[in-house]
Amino acid sequence: MLALTGTVLAVQANFYRVMLDHAFRLELLDELGQNTSQIIDELLCTRRARLKKIGQQICVGDRVTIEEPDWHGKRGAISEVAARRNLLDRPTVANVDRILLVFALAEPSLDPHQLSRFLVKAESTQVEVLLCLNKRDLVSDELWQTWRDRLKSWGYPPVAISTYTHEGINELAQHLQTGVTVVAGLSGVGKSSLINLLIPNLQVRVGEVSQRLGHGRHTTRHVELFALPAGGYLADTPGFMQPNLTVIPQELADCFPEAKQRLSAGDVCHFNNCLHRRDEPNCLVRGDWERYEHYLAYLEEAIAYQQKLKNTATADSSLKVKDASDGKQQEPRLLKKRYRRESRRSEHQNLDEELD
Repeated sequence: MLALTGTVLAVQANFYRVMLDHAFRLELLDELGQNTSQIIDELLCTRRARLKKIGQQICVGDRVTIEEPDWHGKRGAISEVAARRNLLDRPTVANVDRILLVFALAEPSLDPHQLSRFLVKAESTQVEVLLCLNKRDLVSDELWQTWRDRLKSWGYPPVAISTYTHEGINELAQHLQTGVTVVAGLSGVGKSSLINLLIPNLQVRVGEVSQRLGHGRHTTRHVELFALPAGGYLADTPGFMQPNLTVIPQELADCFPEAKQRLSAGDVCHFNNCLHRRDEPNCLVRGDWERYEHYLAYLEEAIAYQQKLKNTATADSSLKVKDASDGKQQEPRLLKKRYRRESRRSEHQNLDEELD
C-alpha cells in the first residue's frame, strides 16, 4: 500500500486539497493511443472514518499521510495527521512559521492604535512577526522615515512596499521562501494585490476601499495556502477589523518588544507577580515608552477577559453534579422554586378565606 505525505492547502466541507511533497508522473494514452504524461502534485482527499470517529480535526497547514491514491481521479484518503508545531485559532492554520502583518501608509491611513493591537495579537501566537507597510508611493519620504523610525522604537523595523510601483516586493519575497507565512491585516490595505505579485498568475480577487468607512471590503472568504515560486507557502486570511486579545495578563508584557527589552538584562520587578501598572513599586517595565498606555489598556481588557472565563467556568460547573451512587452525571435540582400563576378558582377560595 503506497503512503504519501503532503500539506493541506484548503478545507472545504468534508474535502481537503493536499499538496504532495513529491510530484508524480502519470503515464496516459490519448485518444489516438499515443503515450502522454501528466504531472500530479495535488490530490483532493477525504478523511478516514477512524479520524472522524476519534474527532481528529484537519486544518489548513496540517502535515498529513495519504493512502490508496487514485491517480486518474486525483483523489486520496487522509489516514494520519502529524503532530502540530502550533495552531492559530483565528484564522485556523497549523504549523505557522511567521505572520506577515500588512498595513497601509495611506488609504486607509495608518492608525497606531489599530496597528499596535494587531501586533500584540500577532506576538501572542509566539511566532515570528514581520511588518509590511504598503502604498509607499502615496506618502512623502519624510512621512515614511517618521513611521520607520517610530516603528523601529516599537521593535518592528518595517518593510516598505508598493503594489502599484512594485517597490520592495523582491526584498519582501526573500523573507518568505521557507515555511508557512500567514498574511493578516485590515481589509483594503492591499493583501490580495500583494499576493498576486508574490505569486504570478494566481489572480486573487481584489477589493476596493470604502470611502465612507475608510476600510476595504472583505474579498477573502476562507483560509487557503498558496505555494510561493521560490519555496514556502502563503496563507491568505479573511480581513477583520479588531482582533480579540485573549492573552493571560501575566504574559501580556511578553507581547511588547519594548517591555521584553527592559527585562532582558536579567533583572526582575520587585514583586514576582507584577503586572507593571503605574502604582506598582520598583517595576522595571513601567516607564515613558510610547506604547505603555496601550499596554495598560490591553491589561485591563485581558483581566476582564480572564474574569469572564472564570465566571463561565463557574456557571458551567454548576450545571452538572456527580451522583455518588453510580458516578453518572445528572442534572441538579433547581435551587429556586418555579412560580406559576394561580387559577382563578384558587384565587377566589383564598379571598373567601381571608374575608372569613
